[in-house]
Amino acid sequence: MKSILTTSLEMIIPFHDVDSMGITWHGNYLRYFEIARCQLLDEIDYGYRKMQASGYAWPIVDAQIKYAHSSSFDQKIKVIASLVEWENRIKINYEVRDVDSNKRLTKGYTIQAAVNMLDNELCFVTPDCFREKIAHLVDIKQEQ
Repeated sequence: MKSILTTSLEMIIPFHDVDSMGITWHGNYLRYFEIARCQLLDEIDYGYRKMQASGYAWPIVDAQIKYAHSSSFDQKIKVIASLVEWENRIKINYEVRDVDSNKRLTKGYTIQAAVNMLDNELCFVTPDCFREKIAHLVDIKQEQ
């Protein structure tokens, strides 16, 4: 699936994210995904505060993670987030890679669906407020 927008960030695995064996606890990868997702949404000027102000909540309705290799304390990683679906829901793919070797450690995705905050109704089509934020990206990709 082609991405219309990709962002990445680097971080070092902190001590408090690892277990007694020095391996990153598996649940922390969802937090790494969240950090990258926030950066991606900020890049289109539709972070969580803007979502709320637009009248829509975007809860995670599905998440998947595949662990290929572990990471450990003090390891430098790169978290990559790519927006791959937007018409009926937001799907973001993720990769976590070791910075030094570029080896893929983890991959996954999250799916968010729009919920109208006035009536708590699930939207089956992405609201115009989000479509407007990415319109220039979609136009660019369609020209290529």
